Amino acid sequence: MAEMGLRERKKRQTYESVSEIAIRLFLEKGFDAVSVAEVAAAAEISKPTLFRYFPAKEDLVLHRIADHEDEAARVVAGSGERPVAALRRHFLEGLEREDPVTGLNDHPQVLAFHRLLYGTPALVARAHGHLERQEAALAEALGGDLDARLAAGQIIAVRRILAMENWRRVSAGERIEELRADAVAAAERGFGMLADGLPWLA
Repeated sequence: MAEMGLRERKKRQTYESVSEIAIRLFLEKGFDAVSVAEVAAAAEISKPTLFRYFPAKEDLVLHRIADHEDEAARVVAGSGERPVAALRRHFLEGLEREDPVTGLNDHPQVLAFHRLLYGTPALVARAHGHLERQEAALAEALGGDLDARLAAGQIIAVRRILAMENWRRVSAGERIEELRADAVAAAERGFGMLADGLPWLA
C-alpha cells in the first residue's frame, strides 16, 4: 500500500510539474505559438509520455482547475446545511480568502492565468467540458434526477457568472478593497435568487 501511495504521489507531482512548465511557456509565448513537442522537451519527457498524462494540449492548462470539478458536489455532500445555503457560505468564504476560483484575486500570476484561459478560444471551448463535469457531479450529489440536473445547471451558472464578473472588474484595474463589498453583495443576490427559485434546496 505504501508503494502504491508513493507511485500516486510521483504521478501527481509529474502532472503538476509538466502543467506548470507548459503554462509558463504559454504565458511567455502564447498558447498557439508553443508546440506539445516544445513542452515535452522543456519537461524532459517524451511526447508520447506527455500525451499519456495530458490527452490534449488544452489539458496542460486546464489541469490547474481540474480539481475544482467536484468542488460544489463535495461542499453539498460534506455539509449538514441545505445545499444552496452550504454553497452560498462556501462562495462567501472564498471571497474572504480571495480564492482565485471566485475571481476576486489580483495576484499577477492569477491574472495572467485567467487572461490565458479566457483569451484563448481553444481553451474556452475545452473549459466547457469542465463546466459540464461540474454540473454532472453536483447533480449526482443532489439526487441525480431531472430536477437535480436542472438545479445543478442553475447553481453552476450563478457561481460562474459571479466569478467572471469579479475577474472582469479586477482585470480592468479595480482594487480588491474597493470591489469586495460589491462582490459579497452580488453573491448574496445571486444565491438569494437560487434560494427563491429552488426552495426545495434552500
